[in-house]
Amino acid sequence: MSWVALVAVLLLGVTAGAMLAEAALLVPYWQSLTPNEFFEWYAENASRLVDFYSPLEIGSALISLLIAIACSIQSRPGSRLWWTAAVLSIVVIAMFFVYFKDANAGFLNRTVAEDALAAALSSWGRWQWARVFIGISAFAAAVLAVRAKT
Repeated sequence: MSWVALVAVLLLGVTAGAMLAEAALLVPYWQSLTPNEFFEWYAENASRLVDFYSPLEIGSALISLLIAIACSIQSRPGSRLWWTAAVLSIVVIAMFFVYFKDANAGFLNRTVAEDALAAALSSWGRWQWARVFIGISAFAAAVLAVRAKT
């Protein structure tokens, strides 16, 4: 296994784990807060979340894509699995633009009504669990890709 593939597998694993932590730890914490506490917490920490998750998700997608291209050009084993990892990583990013961008803006700008916050956080959590599943699947594809013999 090349060191680049090892870095890619590690990055995909860290990304999936970070998304899992957000779904399993942050969302329940947010749900335990009053609406005012949540909106204040989110206003203080939204930029930290973006600064943490964006490089992980973008890095995972880029390195997977680069390895997929290189493996395809060189007809190396595992290229299809690297393509799977790359596409799934891109889907994780696309989900931000499909759902999370507006949802997060609603939290940041407090445009979500207080009586609708519980439902909004529940929806956010379901979307995040979907991202976790996709991220873990990308990680699994990369692990299988480095083990591929044909």
